[in-house]
Amino acid sequence: MYFFVQVKSRRAHRPETICEQSQPAKVPVQNPFACRARFRPGRCSAIAVLAFCSGSLAANWQSTVSKESPGNFPELRPLRATYRFGWSGFTAATGEIHFTKPSGDKFQLDGTGRTIGFVRALWKLDVNHQAVANAETLRPIESQQTENYRSKKLATHLTFRDNGVTCARTEGEGSSAATKTRQFSFPNLFDLHSALLYLRSQPLRDRSVYRVVVYPATNAYLATITVIGREKVSVHAGGYNAIKVDLQLNKIGKNLELKPHRKFRHATIWVSDDADRILLRIEAQIFVGTIFAELQSMRFDGAR
Repeated sequence: MYFFVQVKSRRAHRPETICEQSQPAKVPVQNPFACRARFRPGRCSAIAVLAFCSGSLAANWQSTVSKESPGNFPELRPLRATYRFGWSGFTAATGEIHFTKPSGDKFQLDGTGRTIGFVRALWKLDVNHQAVANAETLRPIESQQTENYRSKKLATHLTFRDNGVTCARTEGEGSSAATKTRQFSFPNLFDLHSALLYLRSQPLRDRSVYRVVVYPATNAYLATITVIGREKVSVHAGGYNAIKVDLQLNKIGKNLELKPHRKFRHATIWVSDDADRILLRIEAQIFVGTIFAELQSMRFDGAR
């Protein structure tokens, strides 16, 4: 999922929001003292409408966030799995994950990924990722990711707390390394690892909808997950009865306003409809077309 959320592009056209469509004109917001000193009914009305609309939207979306506790679905068994990533059936990268329960109160995910083939000649990338979550609450504790490109290195460290997250982003190595730290305040955040654990714990009945706030790296997103239904699906690892879900993402701004994601359109996800609920396949519509991730192989620790 990180691959889908973080894919880069040239700046895309930004669709109008509901608030923008309701404004009578494109009016810049001025200093309120200037407005008070020189009253302009049209301009001040537009400002009032914008403020009311923005506040209403912020309140509305926050009230829709899922508040259900972790479900009683059996927890995921320790496993190792490999995935391939690409577009239009063409493989561009591979990844491996190792999911464990190192102690009674923690889950841990260790993953690696790399571009391959001619794609690697154009865009070299090696990724290492580690995420730790509370085994009882399924809330994230911390995550670390290192991205090694041909000409630079990025390291991201997320530290979660009950009311938000601290993101430390380091670019470069040694004496040339520069770290920027940012805070995002919002209760009960998830990272990608913990969001998947939480969602798989839920009943996932057909047509049910879940909304969670996810902070995967440097920005927060409102993820809306809708269970479409059940169907059979075949991946490289085999054939499965699967739960099919739709994923929509909206970026959350500094003032908790929702923004359209400029690169991500939507994704369809298939999860095995069994006691394990393994991520089988993802197809995401982004600015360059359709990209995918698909399970190649899997084995549970201790299994022969």
